[in-house]
Amino acid sequence: SAPERALQYAVGQKIHGFTVREVTPVPDLFLTAVKLDHDVTGAQYLHAARDDSNNLFSVQFRTTPMDSTGVPHILEHTVLCGSQRFPCRDPFFKMLNRSLSTFMNAFTASDYTMYPFSTQNAKDFQNLLSVYLDAVFFPCLRELDFWYEGWRLENENPTNPSSSLVFKGVVFNEMKGVFSDNERVYAQHLQNKLLPDHTYSVVSGGEPLAITDLTWEQLKHFHATHYHPSNARFFTYGDLPLEQHLKQIQEEALCKFQRTYPNTAVPAQIHWHKPREDHVTCSPDSMAPDPTKQNTLCVSYLLGETGFEEERIEALLHKIEIQMKHQSTSFGLALASYIASCWNHDGDPVHSLKISENVSRFRQCLQENPRYLQDKVRQYFKENTHQLILSMSPDEQYVEKQNEAELEKLQQKIQALTEADRKNIYEKGLQLLSEQSKTQDASSLPALKVSDITPTIPYTPVQMSTAGGVPVQYCEQPTNGMVYFRAMCNLNTLPEDLKIYVPLFCSVITKLGCGEMDYRQQAQQMELKTGGMSVTPQILSDTAELDLYEQGILLNSSCLERNLPDMFNLWSDLFNSPHFDDEERLRVLVMMAAQELSNGISYSGHLYAMTRAARTLTPSADLQETFSGMDQVKFMKRMAEMSDLTSVLRKLPRIKRHLFNPDNMRCAVNATPQKIADAAVEVERFMGNIASHRKERKPVRPNIVKRPLDLHAPSGSAASRKLISEVNFKPCQMKTYFELPYPVNFVSECVRTVPFTHEDYASLCVLGRLMSAKFLHGEIREKGGAYGGGARMGGGGLFSFYSYRDPNCSQTLGAFRSGVDWARDGKFTQQDVDEAKLSIFSAVDAPIAPSDKGLGLFLNGVSDEIKQAHRERLFAVTHKNLIDVAGRYLGIGQRTRGVAVLGPKNENIKKDPSWVVK
Repeated sequence: SAPERALQYAVGQKIHGFTVREVTPVPDLFLTAVKLDHDVTGAQYLHAARDDSNNLFSVQFRTTPMDSTGVPHILEHTVLCGSQRFPCRDPFFKMLNRSLSTFMNAFTASDYTMYPFSTQNAKDFQNLLSVYLDAVFFPCLRELDFWYEGWRLENENPTNPSSSLVFKGVVFNEMKGVFSDNERVYAQHLQNKLLPDHTYSVVSGGEPLAITDLTWEQLKHFHATHYHPSNARFFTYGDLPLEQHLKQIQEEALCKFQRTYPNTAVPAQIHWHKPREDHVTCSPDSMAPDPTKQNTLCVSYLLGETGFEEERIEALLHKIEIQMKHQSTSFGLALASYIASCWNHDGDPVHSLKISENVSRFRQCLQENPRYLQDKVRQYFKENTHQLILSMSPDEQYVEKQNEAELEKLQQKIQALTEADRKNIYEKGLQLLSEQSKTQDASSLPALKVSDITPTIPYTPVQMSTAGGVPVQYCEQPTNGMVYFRAMCNLNTLPEDLKIYVPLFCSVITKLGCGEMDYRQQAQQMELKTGGMSVTPQILSDTAELDLYEQGILLNSSCLERNLPDMFNLWSDLFNSPHFDDEERLRVLVMMAAQELSNGISYSGHLYAMTRAARTLTPSADLQETFSGMDQVKFMKRMAEMSDLTSVLRKLPRIKRHLFNPDNMRCAVNATPQKIADAAVEVERFMGNIASHRKERKPVRPNIVKRPLDLHAPSGSAASRKLISEVNFKPCQMKTYFELPYPVNFVSECVRTVPFTHEDYASLCVLGRLMSAKFLHGEIREKGGAYGGGARMGGGGLFSFYSYRDPNCSQTLGAFRSGVDWARDGKFTQQDVDEAKLSIFSAVDAPIAPSDKGLGLFLNGVSDEIKQAHRERLFAVTHKNLIDVAGRYLGIGQRTRGVAVLGPKNENIKKDPSWVVK
């Protein structure tokens, strides 16, 4: 095994310019850690050898900016715009379509910048490693890329020299979007004011107006001083051999450097002798509950005498044990992120992986001194004079003031320009446009071929059974001592007027108390005995018909094998005796849920736009908007502002009677082969416990279609899904605009097309990737300056266009249309088609955790046979198919479409009668 092979290394051993410093088995995490140093440059290296085919590479640099120009963030974007060996304009985005990567990205933290990727293919790993090494150590850093990614002054219409000058730039727009989130404003201010003496007093991502003070020379200087192997930490993870990684890193990068002594360390913050206070303002969030009550947050340090109950401590230690046992598919990425901060400050990353040892040491401290935690509270909180009390309140003029400040900064820049400068700006704008319109030569980049993709999927065996008349699917998996339980309960009998309350019911049902427990005791038992218990709304589109869908809720929980009976006892209590009597507790939960929804819009605005654009196209999309779209946000806001919630409280037991009903249920269990029989006994017992509380009820709706979960099984031998067929639903066009206090837009257009098993579905999937990579990325991000944009085919039979943190709205809607014309004219090559397929397969073949195997069959009825048929259709997609589906489904007047925009004031839309304004 990989961990055993790694144990063969000896301390002091020389390998490809590196010296082994430490070899440590970490049995908790089934890995061996190998620590090395690079002999010439002193670069640090950590390898985690583990039997996981999803191999990861990451390199991080300590980046400690001393101003808020966003230099590390803009540099992170710019190094990915072409390098010595790969001089094409954006190798990073190009590689997304030339690789089977399971992850590719880069992150700027307050004090480090990290570049990770992962893949399950050894050849792909080498390809991506070459691109990443060249990007960070030998980037082109062209001035044109700095203007485009960072900031520039440009004519609003670049082809018209007399149009007004404005600020543009991808990071400039991204950070305007980031700071439209009040939580982010607050957190940033908190860090800056609590640690004011060095790098933490500035905004590493960039304060939008400070970004416009950064020069190209400063960017190049920051790269030269910070992006050097002597300031680098390399991390690799997985089952690929370490020697190959070291050889490639040495030959392609490190052999070209000598040691430097970068002055990047962060000194300790000078300790205050008395607490300080500060205040920050923010925008009144129109989607949050009443801002006068809501946006005033206060943080000060914990100053009470705290009691630490033994059960509380055990619950937290249990949580740590579960985190170690749970097999996630991105374990390597999680490890890289987990050790990044400690390692960045010269802590020992291997020590932080020895979780059991650290837990044992903690238990030892508690044993020797029962007041160990109280002493820590006294030391760090009560007697610590370094305290910040920070409040935040909404300002009605906040957005206007931001706009005025930007205008003022713009005027200062413009007033300093000479005639020659203006001419230069116009010419640079044209140069940027022509660069973006050129066909890129990406031939220097490595690429996998479609023939490198395995033709068949691995088969996942499941066993079907029943417990108390309820269908149960069992899937034997190497779950590392964990048991995973799911139950789908459909809501077909639920009266229409209660539907909008379903998401609220799901979010509060596990937080109100049940059985003999109040909500605190319930929370503690869930932490002590399970890896979490959740209830979420589910809308599952049929794979064969657009107007059929299943509506319900999904119960989800996991536990260590020894806690199986306890986990099912908790579910029994929740079914049989949930508490619905504490209005104050409900109010807190409603407030939190409403605030959370409203905060989420600035991060996920494109998803809200897509959900709204789709709502009039299929019945399942209509319900999706009710459950998770802007309708739900507004509903929760209204509820949070109600003075009396008893009417809401009374609805919860009514909903519970319809949903927590074994007649409407099916279950799934994933566990080790040794534990399946025990799990079956517990599921049977659980069904017995809740069946006695069952009341007969007639289905309210006659239009229910039964479909076996495994379509190849004879009816009755498998669990069947009760699908709703909406007879009266008629798709129609609709354009909706939400005016929100954001400086950027989220735009979407959705088209009703075909379901998953239709022969054209695969072609539409490939078309979405092709249009995104070869047309929309250039139009929306490169020319338009949005953070992102593209098109994708969704499982519910809807083809969606979208943009994210976008300074334009009508221009982007125009780009969606032009993209369809581009595809219909066949302006793409066979190589483009192959790249789009690679990109699709990297998602189709993304690793699935043992806990989630068989889930597609359980939820959607998608068997391995259906998956394999879809795979074969993807392989078979041709150039001609793509032109055909672009015209047949996406051409104007072909299919019903919906449009939605979330964004700032827009007079043109308001005047246009074809838009519904919210």
